[in-house]
Amino acid sequence: MKTLLSLTAAIALIAHPGQALADESKNIVENAVAAGNFSTLATALTAAGLIETLSGPGPFTVFAPTDDAFAKLPEGTVASLLKPENKDKLIAVLTYHVVPAKVMAADVKTGPAPTVNGKELQITKSDAGVKVNDANVTATDIVSSNGVIHVVDAVILP
Repeated sequence: MKTLLSLTAAIALIAHPGQALADESKNIVENAVAAGNFSTLATALTAAGLIETLSGPGPFTVFAPTDDAFAKLPEGTVASLLKPENKDKLIAVLTYHVVPAKVMAADVKTGPAPTVNGKELQITKSDAGVKVNDANVTATDIVSSNGVIHVVDAVILP
């Protein structure tokens, strides 16, 4: 997919802000954009040149930080990461949120999970819920044509 944002996704973003519109026929990027609460993530994926990759066949599991999660970072962090000279750092952060497999919530186990970044995330499953490093999983199983999205409340840094 060479188009960064389709007209349909852009209209969905405006018409349904903050609402998850999972459509199993859409890929991870299209579902994230349609949800309306991942605009910072979409901007970062565009700046990092990862839109086409995450629109590809996968399968991927994406631990997707919301706009509120990005807002929790120290002031200026996002703006700094979006600068062209920091593209490698941005790619490292974003690919740390992606596991190269489709892992549904029911299949999550406590332990390390390899990422596209090459480093491992630490998954902790308890009665209180699931944590990925220090981020809490707040929504699960947003099924897409090329994988699944699990929503997290913090940006996970490598």
